Amino acid sequence: MTIRKVSKKHLEITKIIGATLPLEIHKNVAGVAATEMLNKLGEIDFGFEISIEKRIRAGSGVGSSAASSAGAVFGINELLGRPFSKEELIVFAMEGERESSGSPHADNVAPAILGGFTLVRDNAPIDVIKLPTPKDLYATIIHPELEICTKASRSILKNNVPFTTSIRQGANLAAFVSALYTSDYKLMSRSLLDLIVEPERSALIPKFEQVKDMALLSGALGSGISGSGPSIYAISKGEKIAKEVGKKMGEVYSDVGFKFDLYISPICPNGVKVLATSDK
Repeated sequence: MTIRKVSKKHLEITKIIGATLPLEIHKNVAGVAATEMLNKLGEIDFGFEISIEKRIRAGSGVGSSAASSAGAVFGINELLGRPFSKEELIVFAMEGERESSGSPHADNVAPAILGGFTLVRDNAPIDVIKLPTPKDLYATIIHPELEICTKASRSILKNNVPFTTSIRQGANLAAFVSALYTSDYKLMSRSLLDLIVEPERSALIPKFEQVKDMALLSGALGSGISGSGPSIYAISKGEKIAKEVGKKMGEVYSDVGFKFDLYISPICPNGVKVLATSDK
């Protein structure tokens, strides 16, 4: 994402590369988030132009809308001299998520802005805790070539969760947080379970169970649905295992002729950042 400070008092998305998305400010999540921030700032005698290069597909389950929302508010905040804290930027970026999914949630924009693992205790008022990120943790993401809309994916979820299931899921979450603080990988592996959402959404993802099973058999600490899907994640200790996990996950789709993208990366602890600056 490239953001320019211009003399004209306006906010404009000048071009989008890599995806067919609206240029209209009120229809694009980056524009919606940026507008929310500028309204909070008040009157200024200049404007901003935003150019977006999308490398994350919409409906992929890896935070495409969050990336645009977070990038827009972060970049403009940098050009303004950082009048807003990162916590305030999260609140502005949440408005982009409202435009995308129908509700202002922080589960994607918070880690995009803060980096690493984040725990969203509450959305209103926002209360986000940044958690430690063990250095040797790697993420493997496989994205089969289909799109799942967040709104549609949410619509299949049940409104009520059984009491015992809620207790077990809460215990898993607490144990996972503990594992991050102590780098207890065995505990982390036992805790990486989704008892609430995954059973409902997994039916939307081709070969989900086979891909997940292959990830675990190949040494991953845990695996599950990334966001709303269809991407499937695996968390591994070390790059070597992460690559082997990715290879085996990919073989499941290759064997049936299903196209996919594969990403392997250490978990970035720092969040969105400035890649380059120019006075032009």
